[in-house]
Formats: sequence, C-alpha cells, structure tokens
Amino acid sequence: MLRVAKKYTLSAVDYVYIFFGTLLTAISFQVFLLPNNIVSGGITGLSIVTYASFGWDPALVQYALSVPLLIICFILLGKAAGYKTILGSLLLPFYLLFIGHWEPLTMDPLLAALFGGALTGLGIGIVFRAKGSTGGTSIIIQIIYKYLNLQLGFTTLMVDGAIIMIALLVFDVETVMYSIIALFIISRTIDLVQLGFHRNKNVFIISDNPQDIRQEILHTMQRGVTNLGIRGGYGNTDKDMLMVVIQEREFTLLKETVIKADSDAFVVAMPASEVLGRGFSLNKYFLPNETEWTD
Repeated sequence: MLRVAKKYTLSAVDYVYIFFGTLLTAISFQVFLLPNNIVSGGITGLSIVTYASFGWDPALVQYALSVPLLIICFILLGKAAGYKTILGSLLLPFYLLFIGHWEPLTMDPLLAALFGGALTGLGIGIVFRAKGSTGGTSIIIQIIYKYLNLQLGFTTLMVDGAIIMIALLVFDVETVMYSIIALFIISRTIDLVQLGFHRNKNVFIISDNPQDIRQEILHTMQRGVTNLGIRGGYGNTDKDMLMVVIQEREFTLLKETVIKADSDAFVVAMPASEVLGRGFSLNKYFLPNETEWTD
C-alpha cells in the first residue's frame, strides 16, 4: 500500500489570519453568545450548555472535547487534516482563558444573536480563508462524510441539530430560536467572507447573430466568451449559445451590448458564486497547497 503526501505548510499571513480570526470568534463567544445562552452549534455550543447546567468553565470544556477529537482526526482523517485543524481548535479555548472575565456587551438576546452571529461568522470565515479550521464538531462531520458517505449538508444539519436538541433540554424554546437566528447569520457571514463582496453572474446568450455579439463583448467589455453548440427546439436547427462570466455591476453594460448587436437575442443570467481565472479575483486562499493522504 503506497501513501503519498506533500508537506502541509502555512505562510506567515496564514498564521496571522488564523490567530486573528480565532480571536474574533473568542470575543464574540465571551461578550455575545455565552452571557445570552446563544447555542451556535459545535463544541462552543456544548460548552454554553454545560456552563448553564453545571457551571463548568467553557474554556476547559472546549479543551476537554477538542483534544480527543484532534487525536481522532489524525487517526481517521490523516495528518493533512490534523495539521489543518490543530491550531484553530486549540487557540479558541486558549483565548477564553484570558478574556473570560470580560463583561457582556448586551443582554438583549436578539442583539446578541445578530451581532454575535456576524462576528463569529467573520472570525471563522477568516480562519477558513487561511486554509485553517476551528475543528470541533466539524471533525465529526468529516468522519461521517468519509466513512458513511452522507452529504455534507445533511451531516452538518444532523450534528448541529443534535446540539440544538440538547439545548432544548436546558433552555426555553425562545432562547433556542435566537440560537437558530445566530446559526443562520454565521453561515451567511462565512459565505460572504469566503466569496467576497464582488458578485458575479454567469450569462447565457442565444442569438441568430452570435458573431456580432461575441465581437461586441470581446472588444467593448474585454471579457472572454465561450461558444456552446446547441439545437433549437422551435426550429430544430443547430445554433451557437454564448456563455460569458461577468461581475454583477457589468450586467447592465452587457445587456446594452447584446441589444446593440441583436435586439431579439435571448439572455439568461444566473449567479456565479465563485469564479477563479483571468479577469477575476484569483485569491491564493482558495488554492490550499495541502495534499490529503490517500491509500
């Protein structure tokens, strides 16, 4: 059996991102989530439940759960996944040891869910951009995905849902509802940090004059165009459909360009959540250099 692996490396900027992102997550936990019992899923959520039930120190609880999960991660998921997880998962409770005395910024659960969710999502998103991970229950999710071949979305829902059910045994329904709001905001903020503020569109254009439209897009907008061969359903004739990816702010100019070349053209636009390549933001954080260990 042959195993091949490349050295997992983090740049100096990656380390700064992980340290800073984890710090933001810890601050959000201490001043927003913990004092308002906002169970945002994961080990941090479990530590809130145990703190409310038994008074156990959240930092110690997180260490007690994170270390065994890290060992399991190295055994079942390989060294690459372990190195990727170890720093972020141990930094969070480390920070909490030093800021555990900070007072809450608000005792309004709705404000805590909104601002705590946004700050937590920002912190986790920054860690993700640095090719890092906050570990915790994400390790369980990866193991279930790998060995049971369940979809990641369903697995995440199952694990976080179990934590929410545990929270229901300790807190009232209204508190758990605020927790669900925080979870939604966390996920959306992570997406925003990962994908950035620049939105893109994937546009398909069907026209009887594709050459004219292609030239207008190439010269006026300086965007690349892809030709896709299709067969029209109405006339059963072969045609070329053009595909072009643009930034959202360019869509109005594209419509004007298409109408100028062919006022009868058929245009379909849809969101393009992530675009890598010439003319778009090619961020190194989307291109991790770690290689998973494989059999």
